[in-house]
Amino acid sequence: MIRSLYFLSILFGSLAAAADWNQGPGPRFDFTADASAVPSTWSDTLGQNIVWKISLPETGQSTPIISGGRIFLTTMKPVEIDTKYSPDIVAWCFSARDGALLWQRAVPGGYQTKLSGPYGDASAPSPVTDGRRVWVLNPSGRLSCFDLDGNPVWSKAVTSTVYTQPVLFEGKLILHHQVYLPNETGAFLFGNADAPLEKWTQLQALDAATGERVWLTQCGVNMACVPLIQRLADGTAVLMVGRGGGHAPPEKPIGISLIRADTGEAIWSLPLAGFAATQTFSIVDDQALVFHGGEHLWIDAKTGTIARRVSLMENVPVRRWTPEGRTSVRETLGDAKARAMTEQSNLRVGDYHYFRSNPHNYIGRVNIKTGAVEYVEVPLQILRVPGKPEQALWRDTPNPKLWPVIALVPGNILLPNTLRNSRGLLVMGDVRSQGSGWGHVCAPIPTAFGQRVFMPLMCGLIFVVQADAAVLDENAILGMNDLGPLGEAFTRSSITTDGKRAYAHTIKELIAVGTPNAR
Repeated sequence: MIRSLYFLSILFGSLAAAADWNQGPGPRFDFTADASAVPSTWSDTLGQNIVWKISLPETGQSTPIISGGRIFLTTMKPVEIDTKYSPDIVAWCFSARDGALLWQRAVPGGYQTKLSGPYGDASAPSPVTDGRRVWVLNPSGRLSCFDLDGNPVWSKAVTSTVYTQPVLFEGKLILHHQVYLPNETGAFLFGNADAPLEKWTQLQALDAATGERVWLTQCGVNMACVPLIQRLADGTAVLMVGRGGGHAPPEKPIGISLIRADTGEAIWSLPLAGFAATQTFSIVDDQALVFHGGEHLWIDAKTGTIARRVSLMENVPVRRWTPEGRTSVRETLGDAKARAMTEQSNLRVGDYHYFRSNPHNYIGRVNIKTGAVEYVEVPLQILRVPGKPEQALWRDTPNPKLWPVIALVPGNILLPNTLRNSRGLLVMGDVRSQGSGWGHVCAPIPTAFGQRVFMPLMCGLIFVVQADAAVLDENAILGMNDLGPLGEAFTRSSITTDGKRAYAHTIKELIAVGTPNAR
């Protein structure tokens, strides 16, 4: 039995405990873990179900990972004045028991990234650990390996993308390889549309022990797709990658490909005109589940052909909120070719593919067996002030003097994120980061603990949804939780767990969530 468990741990590249969340996508490579004792409701603002929290000196976006009672994350290198851009990060190790700092290490970068950007910064990729070593990626120029005490093992120049989520699989680190770079303000311009193959973004695998490259895909990969390790019915380990999105990326053909996780070789490619690759890709029963514009697709993972498609926009049922109460209606949410999903907000849990709407403040799901589509309207924000009744803020909330609006994100903001770090400095490279987190942003990726989906918004509001609820309505929303006072809790980090507590990372804090008996 012991030998079998050891073999399985080597097969999946980790010696970490089963309850550990050892990398951004988690122990199963798909942002899910078993049911845990984590509560469905909490409030950092009101001090409810908060085990501990610690102040961090600088903004950061990485999802906290947990191994052997230690938490690893990254922040940007602390700045001394209001700052928009930076290339450098710091790796941190904390005790999961009480948040005590164990060590910190600098990981310098190369190109500039927009601080606290709504699409990521140099601190966005999560560290990875196997329970003996920890790998820290600064996508702007360096990948470093440390032992668990923070001693350097190796470090090498690596240029990747702020969207990548490195995973450890069969002794290999799999992550994006980025060739064309942003300008001096961290912006990707439109001049790369016709770049040749050698300048395309690709997926690569590096030997975790040495950092040497093992394979590089020949098919291009959009910098913003999130490939997940999946297995086909015959046991083949695969990753689905996408091409296409904003800023005229060069990788062609626009669409998706299925590649082998052991070699990076493409099994098939499917062109999809106008495809946006900023999503996670799941495969269930040899059916690949993909969002494409205003549709949900089922793609035969053996052949790469579309087997089924349903509209996410036309005549869909919505459980709406009105000032007079809830009502069930059918709506057409926009043009049939419009983008239905807030980018990277999707996650498959059981029989349902969850996502957040792009044009509306709706949580949606698709029944992957029947194709049924459902939506429930939720608040844009929740205003909580100690000693006062809380207020749910909707698009139709009156009082324009109280809720400033930014012209660049009409309708998506009521009270803006301040984007100030724990020392009061403005650390914002993109005005869109002030928004609530719906629409044209790159969302923190949802996670699921058992049948509960944890869906973060940039403003620090976390929805907890009962994934297998018979009906997606207000009763399926188990919690609407905050990571701090509204406007002060910007986050692009997923919620993770060690089985007892949940962990969150905001612009100011690392937070441990749990019931009193989890202390």
